[in-house]
Amino acid sequence: MSKEGKVRQKMRELAASLAEAGIDVEAVKATLKTMEIEVPSWAFADSGTRFKVFRQAGAARDIFQKIDDAACVHKLTGITPSIAVHVLWDFAGAKAEDVAAYARSAGVRIGAVNPTLFDRDEYRFGSLANPDPAVRKTAIAHVLESIDIMRKVESTRLSLWLADGTNYPGQDDLVARKHRLAEGLKAIHKAMDDDMRLLLEYKFFEPAFYATDVPDWGAAYVLARSAGPKASVLVDLGHHAHGTNVEQIVAFLIDEGMLGGFHLNSRKYADDDLTTGSMDPYELFLIFNELVAAGRGTRLYDTAYMIDQSHNLKPNVEAMIQSVAAIQEIAAKALCVDRRSLREAQQRCDAVAAEEVLRQAFFTDVRPLLAAVREESGVAADPIEAYRASGYQQTIERQRCGEVMR
Repeated sequence: MSKEGKVRQKMRELAASLAEAGIDVEAVKATLKTMEIEVPSWAFADSGTRFKVFRQAGAARDIFQKIDDAACVHKLTGITPSIAVHVLWDFAGAKAEDVAAYARSAGVRIGAVNPTLFDRDEYRFGSLANPDPAVRKTAIAHVLESIDIMRKVESTRLSLWLADGTNYPGQDDLVARKHRLAEGLKAIHKAMDDDMRLLLEYKFFEPAFYATDVPDWGAAYVLARSAGPKASVLVDLGHHAHGTNVEQIVAFLIDEGMLGGFHLNSRKYADDDLTTGSMDPYELFLIFNELVAAGRGTRLYDTAYMIDQSHNLKPNVEAMIQSVAAIQEIAAKALCVDRRSLREAQQRCDAVAAEEVLRQAFFTDVRPLLAAVREESGVAADPIEAYRASGYQQTIERQRCGEVMR
């Protein structure tokens, strides 16, 4: 039997097994075909650690090359039709309308717009929470400029992460900082169009060493609620202390109607921004289990699925393809959970049986399912293999050799 024949045979066996559990295989395939994962522009540029930026052959040098790379990922995976942008990194010297038009011509679109509120000298004591009214005014003006860019590129998501905080006890009044931040968020919210959404990200420490102004999901929840109905919480998987039950946070925010989206990545320490699923795929599975549960077992919860990674060792484009494929695989596993058996075990308080239902889904080989989905979607069954065979990496290394980032 050929390799393709073996894959089809395994798919038939998997479909029969899922059908026995009451899982509609065609519904699962439909969800996997229609899921969308946003890729970040910054993942295609040079990156590094806090000590050094490592130069990659072929790394994107401007927003147009980043769009080319994002389009390549979408062509090979079929589920990454949008690219998130950072305003000061991506629109310096480039008109928003030109960027949007170029993205459309490449077969993708501009997604979340990220204001850049951490790379100016005046932000050393914060941006929206800064004690100086002039600095706060500068920060809000930049966000308002970002909202104008959203209109020009037809984006509906403003993704906001702040490096605001204090480094020393007594440096500033913590309650006053909270009030300043809340006031700024309300001003931003008021300036947004009705169809726009503000996604507020949190991080429990860094770069502030003493107190971070949006340190956890609870603070982000309170500030988003205070800002207005267009605001919600963005969960970055790398922004938690060790041992944090991220899936519980996700379930809570879903139930409150306050989960605005994700920055998907993986980490061994805090905020490594490693390729998604590379460190703890079971944790990622448990998160997606909650997302599928909220989608009544047949679809994913409707929110923004975005990747936030910086690749300093893996080739940028290939690493992004690897992450997208890993997310798609984990989503498939979560869609294969026997919800009926899980509910029955939970109702009789059988903790062992309930966990075994999840473990069975996690260890299910869904690769034949993904191969079928990709074949029916007209993309490569193995996107990484297809990328390596495409010659794209060699082409960008040759074309971008010696270029200076703009």
